[in-house]
Amino acid sequence: MIPNAYRITKVEKTLRRFEDDIPMLNMRVKDLSAERQRSARQFAAALISQTRAELQRLVKEQSEVGVEAGELPCEPAD
Repeated sequence: MIPNAYRITKVEKTLRRFEDDIPMLNMRVKDLSAERQRSARQFAAALISQTRAELQRLVKEQSEVGVEAGELPCEPAD
């Protein structure tokens, strides 16, 4: 099974790609009808929303597993 930290990293990277692609999406759909533009933007927004929800679920799951295992959360370095 893939470690949670690896899955979280992959989902974060995917989310960043989706968010960074919004300006390009707007350029790609500018020649489409208003209805198709709206549909493409709604699809992209739904995909981003689902990816954020998955990331939150993974982070929550990792924190619960860490607490169960008795691990202390890592503190950032000064």
